Amino acid sequence: MREFAIVGLQLELGNHDNLDQIEREIRAVRARRPSIEMIVLSELSLFGVSTARAEPLPGPTEARLQALAAQERVWLVGGSLYEKAGDAVYNTAPVIDPAGRVVARHRKIYPFLPHERGVAAGDCCTVFDVPGVGRFGLSICYDMWFPETTRSMVWQGAEIIIHPTLTNTIDRDAELAIARANAAMNQCYFVDINAAGDLAMGRSIICGPGGEVLHEAGVGREIIAVTLDLDQVRRVRERGWHGLGQMLKSFRDGPAEFPAYGPKRGRSAALDALGPLTMPDAPRR
Repeated sequence: MREFAIVGLQLELGNHDNLDQIEREIRAVRARRPSIEMIVLSELSLFGVSTARAEPLPGPTEARLQALAAQERVWLVGGSLYEKAGDAVYNTAPVIDPAGRVVARHRKIYPFLPHERGVAAGDCCTVFDVPGVGRFGLSICYDMWFPETTRSMVWQGAEIIIHPTLTNTIDRDAELAIARANAAMNQCYFVDINAAGDLAMGRSIICGPGGEVLHEAGVGREIIAVTLDLDQVRRVRERGWHGLGQMLKSFRDGPAEFPAYGPKRGRSAALDALGPLTMPDAPRR
């Protein structure tokens, strides 16, 4: 069984340097829950929403997170921070493994324009592997409003989408629906972690591969601990949720050409490995 234990930290944060508070929270949750394998923070949790704190990556903040991940022996998705790269600023989320190595950085593909001013767009979807567990995808906040982002990560084999977000606006209800829809349409787990306090309104959500809600948080500080079963993702993709739709196979095999995506698309080894689109048979006991 491929199970993986994740904690999402929905913290009450301010629009300032939150690093000391975040470090205390991470150390505390590891002390209480030593079985946790990954900790996920919200978007822009480290310094808030000002691009004035942008720094290069690698940089001092990322190095501090690397040391923390190595000391606590945990995968760490440190929310995001503004990255200074030449004349450009990106909204970037680093992924750090339990040895303290940066294994991926995702630059937000869709800054929240026109509101997220002065922030450049990333140009690729991000996936990374947790050895012995499976493949993960990483996106940031407004990325999920564009279904191509989640579908592209799933096309590359992602089974769990990690999604730091920062929402303090009236459309949070819509985002909860979008998170569920992304999970159901792509038959994956979707882990959407928002901030609380002065930065955002909470209501983080974790959805399963049928679009079911595994947990929806309240509006305040909350430590969200879940254990996700990646074998369940495989079963749902092969047989359908409760034996119903096998959408990824239908998408893979469908003859339609969508003008938005050009006349050709490549093959997906991850989706090809699911086998043919057939009626699920009875389980063998």
